[in-house]
Amino acid sequence: MPEETESVHNGATPRHGDATLKRWLGSASIVALGLIVGGFVLGDGLVRMKAAERSVTVRGLAEREVTADLATWTVSFASTATNLQTAQANTDRDAEAVRAFFEELGFPEEELTPAGINVSSYTNDGTLFYTVRQRTVLRTRDIDRAQRAVRRQAELVRDGVVLEDGSGISYTFTGLNDIKPEMVAEATKDARAAAEQFAQDSGAAVGGIHKATQGYFSIDARDGEAGGWGIGDTPFKKVRVVTTVDFALD
Repeated sequence: MPEETESVHNGATPRHGDATLKRWLGSASIVALGLIVGGFVLGDGLVRMKAAERSVTVRGLAEREVTADLATWTVSFASTATNLQTAQANTDRDAEAVRAFFEELGFPEEELTPAGINVSSYTNDGTLFYTVRQRTVLRTRDIDRAQRAVRRQAELVRDGVVLEDGSGISYTFTGLNDIKPEMVAEATKDARAAAEQFAQDSGAAVGGIHKATQGYFSIDARDGEAGGWGIGDTPFKKVRVVTTVDFALD
């Protein structure tokens, strides 16, 4: 009997060890498979991340020549006399001459606006002098008529109107919103051309846009800034915008 009991006991021990071994091998296989899959996913993610880092930032330019659609002409004139009433009467006469000048050229009355009056005084050799200054502003969208008026401003001087510093015409382009979309598209197209040249030189291909920044629109005189005595503004302008675009490289 002792030998039979021992035989049964010795037979059970190997079966228990086999089950433990199988469970251990199964767990190890699952862990190994997880490590393999995890490593593949991680590696693929790193590849994608590295590819996402490949990009080029370029700037695109768009320029367009336009003609101003608004003219603003400030006419400043003054009169000096030893009597305030006389100085005032003289500037009133000048104001009427200015108004008649513009009316003769065909400008509507509503396009002319008195822009204020200023009185100052000074003493010279014991005599008190008064200076009265006035301004009249013309605001019109008739650009051709405004240019003709500027060319004839010497007529005001011949009529006795003393034009002061601060007199001058300026032209403004107000249609920027109408051309903005087209100019942004042109600037973006220009940026892509620069990116494609860079990609060609580096053996890559241009992908999609990561991000883009639209710069400020500027409107400047086409032929350079006007300024100084005897130099007037012109209606010919240049609109300019620069965009910054970040393209992916494939």
